[in-house]
Amino acid sequence: QGRIREKAYGKQKIYFADQEQLPAASDAELRGLDGEITALSTKVQALQQSCRQMEAELKELNSSMTTLEMAKEIEELRKDCTSYAEKLERIKSATNHVTPEEKEKVCSEQKLYCKEWRRRKRMATELLEAILEGYPKSKKQFFEEVGIETDEDHNVTLPAAV
Repeated sequence: QGRIREKAYGKQKIYFADQEQLPAASDAELRGLDGEITALSTKVQALQQSCRQMEAELKELNSSMTTLEMAKEIEELRKDCTSYAEKLERIKSATNHVTPEEKEKVCSEQKLYCKEWRRRKRMATELLEAILEGYPKSKKQFFEEVGIETDEDHNVTLPAAV
């Protein structure tokens, strides 16, 4: 009927409506259609913006707690507060507090023991190094034969010097 036209581009063919049979629009009609397109585009943008705002509000509302959840949370916090208050009272009323003198005594003993530990470890290390100078095998083999276990074998470290 001549309403559809064909164009060939290499192996491809494109079919489209024959626009010569359509009535031509005047400049006034084209300007009117352009204005309508602009108005509708503005309306679409406004609606999209409104939709984004509503989605953000929905997301915020979905992520917030409900009244029941909030009541449960408040109840749990009150229970925690009560248990902490009771624990604080038990600690305050306890009679077995450590006096500053006892604390100082324990700290000084720890320092003394750590100092002795370092001194003995240094002496043992020096002695073993002296033996290993004339020993034909490796340090690891010597320790295995003699049965020596080091602090490092058991992941033990000296406390930091205070």
